[in-house]
Amino acid sequence: MFMRKLALAAALGVAGLGAAYTPTASAGVAVGVSIRAPWFAPPAPIVERVGVRPGYVWIPGYYRWGGVRYAWVGGYWVHARPGYRWYPSRWETCGRHWCYRGGRWVR
Repeated sequence: MFMRKLALAAALGVAGLGAAYTPTASAGVAVGVSIRAPWFAPPAPIVERVGVRPGYVWIPGYYRWGGVRYAWVGGYWVHARPGYRWYPSRWETCGRHWCYRGGRWVR
């Protein structure tokens, strides 16, 4: 009789622990974005004709890599920074790929 009660208590204990355990939910969804460096050079820059605007510097346009193809980003005017010169952006080879180096102000 004692053994039956012990077995019943053990079975109820294991069942209770199993019911109390709730694993965390996982949706199993993975999202990733990968924009790799281009294998081929960008096209020749588009010539943008601009005038003179005192107190401003023209930042020339450039080609932006969108993961599949290049897209042209037009140039724009910015306030001049006294004592600085604008060093324009450029595309250069990085091993077997092409890398974009953004423009910057140089003293």
